[in-house]
Amino acid sequence: MSEKVILQASELVKYYPIKTGVIRHVTGHVRAVDGVSFELHQGETLGVVGESGCGKSTLGRLLMRLEEPTSGSVMFDGTDMYDLRGSAMRKLRRDIQIVFQDPYTSLNPRMTVGDIVGEPYDIHPEVAPKGSRRKRVQELLDLVGLNPEHINRYPHQFSGGQRQRIGVARGIALNPKVLICDEPVSALDVSVQAQVVNLLEKLQDELGLAYIFIAHDLAVVRHISDRVAVMYLGKIVEIGNEEEIYERPTHPYTQALLSAVPVPDPELKDSREQIFLAGDVPSPANPPSGCRFHTRCWRERTDDQKTECKTVIPELYEHADGSGTHLSACHFAKVRYNLV
Repeated sequence: MSEKVILQASELVKYYPIKTGVIRHVTGHVRAVDGVSFELHQGETLGVVGESGCGKSTLGRLLMRLEEPTSGSVMFDGTDMYDLRGSAMRKLRRDIQIVFQDPYTSLNPRMTVGDIVGEPYDIHPEVAPKGSRRKRVQELLDLVGLNPEHINRYPHQFSGGQRQRIGVARGIALNPKVLICDEPVSALDVSVQAQVVNLLEKLQDELGLAYIFIAHDLAVVRHISDRVAVMYLGKIVEIGNEEEIYERPTHPYTQALLSAVPVPDPELKDSREQIFLAGDVPSPANPPSGCRFHTRCWRERTDDQKTECKTVIPELYEHADGSGTHLSACHFAKVRYNLV
């Protein structure tokens, strides 16, 4: 992993209007992503985890500019992608590609595998001229572990894991610098998940890719990620390297998530404290004031801290080790570790 920052999101916000009535008045907004900031280094894998509806996939679409943000910026290689238009934006899209979640709906059933993987070259012919396109597609299929001779087959002739490999081949066709993986293994069997994750790691080593790996499976994220960002109701509540998040989590939501991970060892399972969260996840259309997690937080707090949790939005505070890499948005953690 390089120290070079290749992608940087700053206070990224995406609100969706809620319209009601005959004339469709805007009566509110769904705050899908609400002030997200992070950096991605060259060759790094940043895992993004959280419950369904926390804004992970919306964040991925914003980074691809499949959605326009309400506010905020994303700098790619020193350029704000939201300032680009036309051919300049088309050129940047070569460098940021995506692998979608569902391999059954993300591939056009009427197109052959060769046409699906080679379609990016119709938009960017300079990457692979027509004369060399078929050979390039076969090389990509071989690279992701598929038989190059199956170039004329259709998606329904492949298994789920093979279809996701086709999606990965399409994603790397333009030699991108960043690949956004939007829950790429959640629809696959466990054994196939491991194969796809190992493939992604192999491609990262060979091609120098940086990944945004979005998932809800904490075990998969730990296996592949260098750093992990935990999201809750549109905000990042904790971010740090893999060891810090999994061995020394400081935010109560992260601790609750990790306590719910299944443990195969019965003795370890019995000795481990499991944290049960009260209530349901609040609506992103009407999030709680202050800390968005305070309505479900399990930690013991003094009366003063309770008031602060309900009224003051916590910033991402640095962890006590002073590394500057482990940040947690929790008033209680700030007091506990004597942070300023």
